[in-house]
Amino acid sequence: MAMRASPKLLQNLRLCNSAVPTLVENSDKFYLRSVFSLDDHGQRPFASVPTKKLLNSYLNLHLVALDPVVDVGVRLVRSRLMENGVFRSAMFGVLKRTVYAHFCAGEDVEEAKRTLEGLYREGLRGILDYGLEDAVDNSGCDTNLVEFLRTVEMASMLPPNSVSFGCVKISAICPISLLERVSDLLRWHQKDPSFDLPWKIDSLPILSSSSPIYHTRSKPDHLTEAEEQDLQLAHQRLSKLCQKCLENNLPLLIDAEYTSIQPAIDYLTYSAALQFNKEENPIVYGTIQAYLKDAKERLVQATEVAQRRGVSMGFKLVRGAYMTRESGLASSLGVASPIHPSIQETHSCYNDCASYMIEKIAGGYGSVVLATHNMDSGKVLSAKVDELKVGRGNQRVQFAQLKGMADGLSYGLRDAGFNVSKYLPFGPVEQVIPYLLRRAEENKGLLSSSSLDRQLMRMELKRRLSDGIGGRGV
Repeated sequence: MAMRASPKLLQNLRLCNSAVPTLVENSDKFYLRSVFSLDDHGQRPFASVPTKKLLNSYLNLHLVALDPVVDVGVRLVRSRLMENGVFRSAMFGVLKRTVYAHFCAGEDVEEAKRTLEGLYREGLRGILDYGLEDAVDNSGCDTNLVEFLRTVEMASMLPPNSVSFGCVKISAICPISLLERVSDLLRWHQKDPSFDLPWKIDSLPILSSSSPIYHTRSKPDHLTEAEEQDLQLAHQRLSKLCQKCLENNLPLLIDAEYTSIQPAIDYLTYSAALQFNKEENPIVYGTIQAYLKDAKERLVQATEVAQRRGVSMGFKLVRGAYMTRESGLASSLGVASPIHPSIQETHSCYNDCASYMIEKIAGGYGSVVLATHNMDSGKVLSAKVDELKVGRGNQRVQFAQLKGMADGLSYGLRDAGFNVSKYLPFGPVEQVIPYLLRRAEENKGLLSSSSLDRQLMRMELKRRLSDGIGGRGV
């Protein structure tokens, strides 16, 4: 029997219902059904979500879609007010109950485990991301590595197949200053192949003919002996993490970051891939950001060389998360931005990169994680999977969205038979909140684009209100 909602919850629902404009009657109402060929349940992707959770999600999405709210939150967390213990405690208390609860899996292993188990019951999997800051020295890198290794070990204690991937930021296990130095050297080598890099080990192609090299204005000095030793330590940390993932049969996603350090990240990623991707299913996945003009070219050249060498390659495809930083840097140097000039071109590049990988998979090679919140990409790429007869349940094709974002897309793809994971940042509130707010600041467009989810949630809440809160109840 369905549970009945409390008077207070009913009142909140009525306020919520009256505060939002009526959904325009158009094809969006049945969009998920038409895109993924679902049954009638596809019209209601949030039908299985308890009312209390649905209402909280609805209100949180409205909150973070307001640019002024994000701006104020970022300013407060960075202000001197946070030096006051009472204010700091109160601020983090509010954020924990709102933004943190919506987008994060929990503060520790036990909380993350409960979140994962809940997702798994809903037919979704989790990508574990321990929220760590950039490292500035070897000590910080070693500390961060311990946490990453613990995360992999935690995955082995969870329900089988509930965790699809672990993930790591190279900037957390290699000092930022060293990544900048190595990237400078790799860019100069791209400009002048005769420039010697004695420390460089076997890898795949990193930069393409169209890759930006404006970051390196003059010929850089060679790495010092100490820097070469630190680079070797970074290789060892990544190898240790990859070995742990291999032992636990858990693929590892290596995040992309900003272009000033991305060449070094790709160098370390591809070196690890050559070492660990010996079997049919890759352990190491690189990341391509489709908002970069050179994305498709770099993806193709790395994949083609890896395939010729008999190395299985996996990639996570994203649109990109550092637009403000990249545009600002390019502008300050008086050069063209490395990012596509329009969102339409970014969408096109993303779909082209994804289609290329799906075609490779149809031919028996490679794996891809389609990390997207874009409904049109969901439509195009799910159709591509069907067209090439790859199979909706094929483990080499995975869709992924952030926890708390694009849930309608996640549920729609799940119901259509695709593999879907939610990206789960976790860790202490005071450690993860600054990370979340930086992501929010960089991704205001992403947060404000949650309108379809909010519309679908509102429709479900309105239906429950008119029914006296039946179905899943509270």
